[in-house]
Amino acid sequence: MNRFSPDHRLKFLLGAALLLPAAPAFAAETETADAAAVDEEAVGAAVAAAAAAAAAAAASYDGAEIIVSARRRDESAQDVPIALSVVGASQLEATGNYTLTQIQQIVPSLQVFSFNPRNTNINIRGLGSNVALTNDGLENGVGFYVDNVYFGRVGQSQFDLVDLQQIEVLRGPQGTLFGKNTTSGAINISSRKPSFDPEFSGEASVGDYGYYQLRGSASGALIDDLLAVRVSGSVTERRGFLYNDTQNERAQDYSNWSVRGQLLFTPTADLEVRIIGDFARQKQNHVLNIFADYFGTYANGAAIPNSFAERAARFPGYSFPAIDPFARRGEADSHYQSNMDGYGVSGQVDWDVGAVKLTSITAYRWWDWNPANDGDSTSLPVITKAQQANRQRQFSQEIRLASDTDGPIDYVVGAYYFWQVIRGRGASAYGPAAAQWNRPATSPIPLAAWEAALNGFEANSTSDPRTKSYALFGQLDWKFTDRLTLTAGLRYTHEKKSGSFTQIHVAGTDLSTLPAGIAAQAAALRAQFNPVTSYSTGFKDNSVSGLATLSWQFSDEALAYATYSRGNKSGGLNLTNLPAGIDPDVAPEKVDSYELGIKSQWFDKAVTLNIAGYWTEISDYQTAITEQVPNTVNVRQYIANIPGVRSRGVEGDLSYAPSERASFYASVAYADTTYSDYRTAPQAPERLNQGGIQDLTGAQLPGVPKFTYTLGGDVSAPLGNLGGRDLSIYAHADYSHRSSFNTSSSNSIYADVPAYGIANARIGFRTDDGLFDLSLWARNLFDKDYFQTLSPAVTGIVTSLIGEPRTIGATLRTKI
Repeated sequence: MNRFSPDHRLKFLLGAALLLPAAPAFAAETETADAAAVDEEAVGAAVAAAAAAAAAAAASYDGAEIIVSARRRDESAQDVPIALSVVGASQLEATGNYTLTQIQQIVPSLQVFSFNPRNTNINIRGLGSNVALTNDGLENGVGFYVDNVYFGRVGQSQFDLVDLQQIEVLRGPQGTLFGKNTTSGAINISSRKPSFDPEFSGEASVGDYGYYQLRGSASGALIDDLLAVRVSGSVTERRGFLYNDTQNERAQDYSNWSVRGQLLFTPTADLEVRIIGDFARQKQNHVLNIFADYFGTYANGAAIPNSFAERAARFPGYSFPAIDPFARRGEADSHYQSNMDGYGVSGQVDWDVGAVKLTSITAYRWWDWNPANDGDSTSLPVITKAQQANRQRQFSQEIRLASDTDGPIDYVVGAYYFWQVIRGRGASAYGPAAAQWNRPATSPIPLAAWEAALNGFEANSTSDPRTKSYALFGQLDWKFTDRLTLTAGLRYTHEKKSGSFTQIHVAGTDLSTLPAGIAAQAAALRAQFNPVTSYSTGFKDNSVSGLATLSWQFSDEALAYATYSRGNKSGGLNLTNLPAGIDPDVAPEKVDSYELGIKSQWFDKAVTLNIAGYWTEISDYQTAITEQVPNTVNVRQYIANIPGVRSRGVEGDLSYAPSERASFYASVAYADTTYSDYRTAPQAPERLNQGGIQDLTGAQLPGVPKFTYTLGGDVSAPLGNLGGRDLSIYAHADYSHRSSFNTSSSNSIYADVPAYGIANARIGFRTDDGLFDLSLWARNLFDKDYFQTLSPAVTGIVTSLIGEPRTIGATLRTKI
């Protein structure tokens, strides 16, 4: 396997040439050095003193104060009575993380599963979404925000993250201030604002598997003290980690480019206007499923009828696939891709009018999702299309008033409006092998009818879930004393949802040309696979969310808090092929959450220790159902409500910065997240001969490891002087471990993902002012083989998504 390419080495050298400006190279210090050192406070005391104010917001795990906006105002993370994790710009650089999926490795309570961008599930404390295919009518319980703008579809979070200030992961219900669908938590991302002082930062990376990445950001004044601009962008390319033996080509490659432009207008000292526009495009030749296991018998030893092996034997030229998942080879014959565009514009106005600060945020966003899939994962032409394209559009408007005084009461009040439409276009198509593959040996219907029904048959569908949401909210902090504060908040939300689903047949044999008996049998088979249907539905919902928190500053560096919160996740629309008796409207979730926590710092803030314990009860938990249609070979998916789910656990975060050149961190999370009442769960494939349903009460939710932890550290040491600049050597390492978990909605034993741990490392040299930074890095340092998901089918075959292998590379950075 050729993992390196001369073309990519050349691209890296060209990028490096662009990143090292000739004029200022190793020259005397300039007035822009302070801005260049925003994220480098750990490299030397002299630079740290000059950059301390700017670095405070971006630093993490180094003993410095971290500023967050978790309560819609800037305040120290240690003063906020919320369980949260903060990943600053300096830590993003140290780890080389540039996607949300990678960031979960340093935030134990965050789980991100991505079958493809549209089918991405984000969980915090085990809650947020069930690990299954996405339904356009269902929303995630973890809110995703970028620069105060809510992103309505989780797929929009799967682009490269560009030019960030920091990422805040807020754990537990955040319904009062963040509002929409944050019953499990929120991810609050802030990008760097434009600067009136000239700034430039850039980096070029190259690695094996043809990897290269160019990232850059420039900022400065267009009109002194009035108008500033910031332009950021990135390009990432990588060849695939998988190989398709049928098409003789790589799969799971990655191509992403993103650009973001910002204008900052400050006509007075009290008024600030920020306008942001961004565009991102991503292309992948994926998903290529890999065969991971096979079981030809049920749990009691009985043979599975119409199993994968039995089907494969019907085709003399087809060999049963080798079960060797970490050979990373698949055999799909149809086209597959995961392509998408995301773009938007937002405007934020902050006006300080004395006793209050007015904030207005207006945003419009687009997301275009263009997939293609081989639905059977084999080299046979069985299911040639199985895909759902999306055109998502959203508009949001938020207005907030926040107090700006030193009185005993601080408050935030506001109003929020959100509109969204998702236009879905589905396609299911069947090839020449579909009839023979699907027809059971015991079927009374002749093969001729199966051939007429499926060979060349295609069904297309359309759906259009729409949402209008209005909310009023408020939260106040009442300081009884300097050390005792009561926080209370309420949010009223009115939502209207509506949508329709239509499916029609667009290709296939004209059944009217066939004998009546064969035609009738073929029509019945088509109705089993993809029935012609059309319906519409809708509902209105009113809900109230709230919280009450009592916090006690029991010492100058320690805070204890207790919180009760009530959250609501909006209802969903079942816009798909529904079985009889299933309601197209899905009820809202209701959440009751209790939390106790302590935040503390010790030894002049060198040590930070935060601990939180929580207990969350959810009624009418929304989940995806995957089940076999009785007396057929078909599987269907829809969404429904589970009577009860409970999540309880403990989390701890520890950081230690013994000096300016050394910092270490550790995080641990224990999550006991179970079905408290789920007696009608779909049956696991290995027990289908024991009935179609099972009782999963007490079972752990899918996708939720009980125990996760992360360890990491950064160290540096001076090396002397180079060109009049202090030179240092530095190193970073981190390790993330997850205990075993299941990735099926039926709790199948064949979906148990074994525990695994991933280590990453980086070592490099840099000047202490950030002008020159060259590092070598490795991700998955010990080349650990691990599964991301395991998906057993009713045929006995188990497909998987495989974790990334070890990758190595080099990065050159500069800041001026």
